[in-house]
Amino acid sequence: MLIDYIKRGLSMQTVDTKKKGTAATKSAISKPVMAWIVCLCSSLYFFYEFIQLNIFNSLDVYLMNEFHINAVETGHLSSLYFYANLIFLFPAGLLLDRFSTRKLIIMAMIIGSTSTLFFSMSHSLFITAICRFLTGVGAAFCFLSCIRIASRWFPPQKLALATGVIVTMAMLGGAVAQTPFAMLINHVGWRDAMMLNGLLGYGITVLIWFTVKDYPPGESALREAEPKAEKLGIIKSLLFVIKNFQNWVCGLFTALLNLPIFILGAIWGIMYLNQVHHFSTTQASYATAMLFFGTIIGSPLFGFVSDRLLKRKLPMIVGGVASLAVVLSLMYVPDLSLNTVVVLFFMLGFFTSAQILSYPLIAEHNPINMTSTAISIASSCIMISGIIAQPLFGWFMQRNWDQTFVNGHPSYSIQDINNGMLIMPLMFIVSLLLTFFIKESKYSVNEKKELVRD
Repeated sequence: MLIDYIKRGLSMQTVDTKKKGTAATKSAISKPVMAWIVCLCSSLYFFYEFIQLNIFNSLDVYLMNEFHINAVETGHLSSLYFYANLIFLFPAGLLLDRFSTRKLIIMAMIIGSTSTLFFSMSHSLFITAICRFLTGVGAAFCFLSCIRIASRWFPPQKLALATGVIVTMAMLGGAVAQTPFAMLINHVGWRDAMMLNGLLGYGITVLIWFTVKDYPPGESALREAEPKAEKLGIIKSLLFVIKNFQNWVCGLFTALLNLPIFILGAIWGIMYLNQVHHFSTTQASYATAMLFFGTIIGSPLFGFVSDRLLKRKLPMIVGGVASLAVVLSLMYVPDLSLNTVVVLFFMLGFFTSAQILSYPLIAEHNPINMTSTAISIASSCIMISGIIAQPLFGWFMQRNWDQTFVNGHPSYSIQDINNGMLIMPLMFIVSLLLTFFIKESKYSVNEKKELVRD
């Protein structure tokens, strides 16, 4: 889910190195502390938005009880975030081409924080839905803008490290939405917890206001070297990448392997562990948090192995097969202990991170000047999968439900919830079938690097 933003951000930052010369590099190297401060503070934006993406995992039962909605309706409410993100993803890129990245980050943070604050106070399902949608609007700018800032403050040889830090910050946000937020709800209630969530956003906004700058001081050469927004033949570019079959199979592979984050990490994981394995909300949140820690470790490791092997498909197949085995173990092995479930969730996050290998494949199957347009195909597939998967899980779970409530909360049988869980193994099988249609890139990794240099 994340590398699509990385590729779009990097492709937008292509500059003429002859024009830029060595001034920007020397400046970045001479100001490493300031560069890291700016990078870390800007990545707090992505950290915050990833909390919002995954926060329904701790909220869903309370919202169902508060607004008297069922699992399907809760899934639709959560998926409004993805609708907004999908709709505003392309406009966000256009705005970032034309206006100050810092100002757009601040604007987006204000939108996200304010909508979260109103979410906490809303007693109307309609207003709550609008707030959720606006949160998704604010998130449309997040990773792309962070990469833009990092690429201006760091020399190229350090950009990968900076990108890794930004990804880590995002995953930490996903982890915060699990155990810490579940514990906060237990202490103060969901409304006060969401209000504190909104106030956290305002605090991060103030920090970004004082620390983040678009460019290192005195880098007028870098400003002039960056390409200005211009007509790039959008229709022709779109037609080219749409007709490239590899873009679609790679994008679908990533979307299908990303489903555990959207289903278990973002909304249904805690309820699943509450009602199937009878863990407390806090205990369940330990496991869901491990999805994100697994991804933090798995993503760079799969990338490293792929680069060393000079192959993409083999690690993708290994990741898909292992993910299938893990999710089937979660569903059908009886009497799993909390420690075992925590390990299985970590492994699920680890192995599904093989999805990231789709992005270099897409980049390698398209002309370098169309990378961002091609990667947008995968980005769209991922957002659409979130829109579909969350309410679909609720529908399958709700289909044969006997309308049982316990302490005012809906209670589902193991079979009800496993009906929803079946989405993941079925889609993992489809993802493995897709690998038969994926072609290894025309060039090896090293040859591709040489080609880009030339």
